[in-house]
Amino acid sequence: MKETIKQQNLSNEFFTPEKCYITELSNTPDDPDVSIARARVEPGVTTRWHCLTGTAERYYIVNGRGLMEVGKLPPQEVEVGDIVLVPPMCRQRITNIGSEDLIFLAICTPRFSIDVYEDIEDNQT
Repeated sequence: MKETIKQQNLSNEFFTPEKCYITELSNTPDDPDVSIARARVEPGVTTRWHCLTGTAERYYIVNGRGLMEVGKLPPQEVEVGDIVLVPPMCRQRITNIGSEDLIFLAICTPRFSIDVYEDIEDNQT
């Protein structure tokens, strides 16, 4: 990695099959240890059950309110300032329970790549 200042560019936001919008803020091969994405979930939407193989994830809530389901923990409300720790291979999903967009930073170590994503929606009860 080399010194860099990156500007947020929300025009790069894209919709995923997980049912949320993602803007990659920092995810490059020259910084393989970490990636940072901005995730946006619209009101009333629940993302699909998924896990990440070999990659830990942290959610940092920056706007809105959600209902987080992670691992074997009971569902728990999250709000601005909360942090969710998701170990590798740990099932997860989040529901926007507020009236405005739920926005959080998804920080992955090592950096996120599509091949680590596993949709497990059909395997959940």
